[in-house]
Amino acid sequence: MHNGHIAQNAEKRLMLFSGTGYPELAQRIADRLDLDLGAVELTEFANGEMYARYEESVRGSDVFIVQSLCQPVNKNLMELLIMIDAAKRASAQTIIVVIPWYAYSRQDRKTKPREPITARLIANMIETAGADRVMTMDLHVGQIEGFFSVPVNHLTAMHTFVDYFSDRGFRNARDSVVVAPDTGEVKVAKRLADHLGLPWAIVNKMRRGPGESEVTHVIGDVAGKRAIMIDDIVDGGGTLCGAAERLEEEGATEVYAAATHAIFSGKAYRRIDASPIREMVVTDTLPMKPDEPQEKIQVLGIAPILASTIKNVFTDDSVSEVFMGENQLF
Repeated sequence: MHNGHIAQNAEKRLMLFSGTGYPELAQRIADRLDLDLGAVELTEFANGEMYARYEESVRGSDVFIVQSLCQPVNKNLMELLIMIDAAKRASAQTIIVVIPWYAYSRQDRKTKPREPITARLIANMIETAGADRVMTMDLHVGQIEGFFSVPVNHLTAMHTFVDYFSDRGFRNARDSVVVAPDTGEVKVAKRLADHLGLPWAIVNKMRRGPGESEVTHVIGDVAGKRAIMIDDIVDGGGTLCGAAERLEEEGATEVYAAATHAIFSGKAYRRIDASPIREMVVTDTLPMKPDEPQEKIQVLGIAPILASTIKNVFTDDSVSEVFMGENQLF
């Protein structure tokens, strides 16, 4: 489906700009909206300070700034803040930031004394810079939306995964099960299972420290079944690969995995490649690293979802209709 051209009139003008974080995704969104990306000069001083200047007037327009907070995270965040400030000072009517991957989202509460709540800090920074609205995708936890006082469009890749696995013959399949790779993903696993008409199970684990965990047991029946694990983030891949091994030990015939945000840091690509996971299905909220093994990785495009949402926000149409009323994961 192509969204077609958006009528730009004298009262309202949509302008789409990209930071340097992930311009390919911004271009895919622009293509779907039949728009050109706006011209913006983004440079760095010799000492690493960032500079942004819009090369065309943004006065009175609805400015959408696309910046996924991929690596280098802090540089991309700072650039986004500077782009927001530049747009505000150039009298943009509305500034909407499109952040498919919201970095620092895993620190959403204190689990130990003297810790920060970084997800809240980032929200404050984005608002202080002057954003009027935020679009993001599959936040690590839903309450991060409440860290903002401006409106948030919290989008989900759930339907993208549902369509993918339906096409692969998983819908109402007697020999299949959806699995939460840890107890934190139970709601998401249950949602996917409901959509596909499948039962669900949980892999329980003990966390020893950041990025270190050990599987203790599986709750639910996976023997003789094809399993689909679902998560929101894959970082080092340890949890997912450990869970896949355990599912295989418990008698699962095939193990698939799905996750919205493919951070894939450290040895993640090689770990997944060597694991029992048959297919790792992710979206393009983050760019892939080209020189790593990707035979098992299937990347699903989210530009259509982002483009439809941008279009509906701009034309004051319902955003939840893009998701059949289900644009929340939680």
